[in-house]
Amino acid sequence: MFGVQAVTEALRSGSRTFIKIFLSHRQRQFSQIIRFAKVQGVPLQVQPRERLDRLVPAANHQGVVALVAAKAYASEDEILEYAAQQKETGFFLALDGVEDPQNFGAVLRTAVTAGIHGVFIPDRRSVGLTASVAKASAGAVEHVRVARCANIAKLIDRLQGRGVTTVALEPRSPRLYTELNFTGPVLLVFGGEGRGLRSRIVERCHVHARIPMRGEVNSLNVSASVAVVAYEVVRQRM
Repeated sequence: MFGVQAVTEALRSGSRTFIKIFLSHRQRQFSQIIRFAKVQGVPLQVQPRERLDRLVPAANHQGVVALVAAKAYASEDEILEYAAQQKETGFFLALDGVEDPQNFGAVLRTAVTAGIHGVFIPDRRSVGLTASVAKASAGAVEHVRVARCANIAKLIDRLQGRGVTTVALEPRSPRLYTELNFTGPVLLVFGGEGRGLRSRIVERCHVHARIPMRGEVNSLNVSASVAVVAYEVVRQRM
């Protein structure tokens, strides 16, 4: 794991087991990291920046690299149980084939700020909970439950059986996302970069909707699209 915010949030949340933290120097920007590490008994070591560059090649580590246990995935059941425990209307997100860590990290940050109870991703053809994703999420990955699913289509069927409305974001839909009622339990389903949602996933969902586009560019990246629709859900539930 690397990056000031990613390491700080992981320490703050207590969601990871830390083995050691490497710093390029002891400056004010690392004060929270140093304080949390001392409280938790995590060894700190100052190393030349070149050493950190070798630990995470081609990464913008911002002078901090941590050796940590991998972020644990939740199960489908754990996410559903967590939503029930919150005594809130269920709010879930499924991503079908998002492979870019910057996009996925930004999506996870939106998931946290919008109050999404859990994110489902396929166990193949999808980026996982990598160090780059943690940094791109600015530490939000530590505060959201992510489950890997063998089959997104079966997940959709399962949630429909629990009374969850499943919404596929599909650019060819005649219906706008603002026309939908999001006050009940909902699963938003988005496709990955380039190919979008697979047809069999679209066909499985109760409802299809699109985000209106104007101008010369006719699409948003998936992280921007998730933010747009997720905050319509938030608005309707206020």
